[in-house]
Amino acid sequence: MVMVLPTYDEALNLAWIVGRLHAAQPGLDVLVVDDQSPDGTGEIADRLAAADPRVHVLHRSAKGGLGAAYLAGFGWALEHGYDVIGEMDADGSHQPEQLHRLIDALPGADLVIGSRWVPGGSVVNWPLRRELLSRGGNIYVRLLLGIRVRDATAGYRLFRRSTLERIDLDQVRSTGYVFQTDMVSRTLHAGLVVREVPIEFVERVRGESKMSGAVATESLRRITVWGLRERRDQVRRGLASRRRPPPPT
Repeated sequence: MVMVLPTYDEALNLAWIVGRLHAAQPGLDVLVVDDQSPDGTGEIADRLAAADPRVHVLHRSAKGGLGAAYLAGFGWALEHGYDVIGEMDADGSHQPEQLHRLIDALPGADLVIGSRWVPGGSVVNWPLRRELLSRGGNIYVRLLLGIRVRDATAGYRLFRRSTLERIDLDQVRSTGYVFQTDMVSRTLHAGLVVREVPIEFVERVRGESKMSGAVATESLRRITVWGLRERRDQVRRGLASRRRPPPPT
């Protein structure tokens, strides 16, 4: 099993979060995907990897978005034969001490999501405006895409290898924060099982957040365009199936 950690300017957090991961799950491998962080995060990752065979580093040439970093990390993990591939933030928002909740839910599931918005889930140190934005955004996603996942934008996840192979990562085009919703939708459309478990999401205490109101608004705009296109295609598929002659008896 490997956890993919995308990083950009996480020098204050990287060694801290990797240490917590290995304290919570000693047998876990970690892949740091760094987008040429100007604060030296990549160099810290290299030092961690040199000192610990459980840590690996993938350097990307430029900052290309969260989804692009995850796709690169997933591709690396598949090439290296991992059967379970996870994702989480490198800033401490996703607590390594709760990773066992996702692992325990993996039997019988193809994708497990650590969810803020199922019973038992929560957020810490978020202003009301941000909580309402996240809750409202997820309600909008459920209505627009017709899915039941309550936290489709969450980034604490475990994928089975077979799930990522079934999705066909080469066809995933989303690169920003909408990537999380895209992956949930693709998993469900493939007929696979998505399970949510409650987590406590803690707002970062070190470094600067990459999420802003502008980023969230842009993500919702992209979800709207993508979701309306998907609904249009669903209608077309439904009409096409009605036109087909019944199979011979």
